[in-house]
Amino acid sequence: MGHDHEGRRFSRRRMITGFGSLGLGGLFTAGAHATSEPDTYAKADALFAEARTCTLTRGTQQGPYYFETRALRSDIREDRPGVRLRLAIKVQDGETCRPLPGSVVEIWHCDAAGLYSGAEAESRDALSGSGGGKITINAGEKFTDMRPSDGSRYLRGAQVAGPDGVVRFTTIWPGWYPGRTVHIHVMVVVDGDRALCTELMFDEAYNRKVLALPPYQGHQQQRDTFNGNDPVHEDGMLTHVTEDGDGFLAVIVLSADPGKPH
Repeated sequence: MGHDHEGRRFSRRRMITGFGSLGLGGLFTAGAHATSEPDTYAKADALFAEARTCTLTRGTQQGPYYFETRALRSDIREDRPGVRLRLAIKVQDGETCRPLPGSVVEIWHCDAAGLYSGAEAESRDALSGSGGGKITINAGEKFTDMRPSDGSRYLRGAQVAGPDGVVRFTTIWPGWYPGRTVHIHVMVVVDGDRALCTELMFDEAYNRKVLALPPYQGHQQQRDTFNGNDPVHEDGMLTHVTEDGDGFLAVIVLSADPGKPH
């Protein structure tokens, strides 16, 4: 597919305050090999109208597989097979509901087989049961940034929000692993501070449709966790989804509180 492995590496603070040597225009075209259908932006605008909200987004723990990749890119697929997913995220101030331009939005999620890059051994253990059976999230549990155990960085990346507070990614529909529903992790950084960590999820009708396709059928176990019994899921985390060419487009509005770092 020819996707870049690491993209350009930046510190979060430099992405926010200096933009490195790319310049503002370069930031929005990084990972430009992610092409769009002619009406994708129009579809996104329509979905954003449906997703409009001023409710503060509920934060979650970052989970066990987070580390800062510093990979500034919009197309994060690399060599991972799966159904294409274009993701548009609008970040706004939870108090004023105004866009937060310049915010750094970082996402990460598992591949179709349930593996996380940089943590393939750990996530493989969770799939096989040798790591305790499945991932469990307990109330009040704190996760710290992990140290990557391998050199892969697929399905991880960051973008800088434009004047409208929107970032766009091209990825694949996430797979699943025992103990969790289908989800994408999101970290929002404002002025160098972690302002929000949350998760994005999908209506189960779409999950069933996608997970019935190859390569998502590779699991030896049946799915045990859905939106209804997931320990983290709530309706406010659901993205607004529509079909988009040979894949899907999903959008969501996230309201952060920059005054209360995560």
